[in-house]
Amino acid sequence: MHMHKFEKIWLAFGIGALVVFLVTIGVSAFYLGNKPPSCLTTINPEKVNQTKPFTEPGLHKVEGKEWDYELVYVASAFSFNPVQVKVPLGSKVRVIATTTDVVHGFEVAGTNINMMLEPGYVSEYTTTFDKAGEYLIVCNEYCGAGHHLMSSKIEVVK
Repeated sequence: MHMHKFEKIWLAFGIGALVVFLVTIGVSAFYLGNKPPSCLTTINPEKVNQTKPFTEPGLHKVEGKEWDYELVYVASAFSFNPVQVKVPLGSKVRVIATTTDVVHGFEVAGTNINMMLEPGYVSEYTTTFDKAGEYLIVCNEYCGAGHHLMSSKIEVVK
């Protein structure tokens, strides 16, 4: 079988790019320890309101951690609990969320926070709020007839 010179060049380029991509991913995953976010923490969805930290949803100051605050959310039947939270500007916040009923989305508009909340699993995300203002939280997974009413608000204040 005869291959044209340009076909050989493009084939070598494609294989080279694939090797570089796989080596980059391998180094990132194994040497640097980067992992995709996962739901390793499980919870009984019928006892969410009886399980810490979901017994007290809202913003809580923490000591001795690499983040300043924990922001605990519980999603259920077309609502987020709490409905509104005030977060200090520049604080590092760990968002911890779960759901009691069906799959919900948890997207903070204007940020890169976007989690899927599944019954029986705890989703976590750590971020720093560097810009003052109001951030709308919406459910971006269709969860039923009242889905469009499901929202909450984070207000970042000085």
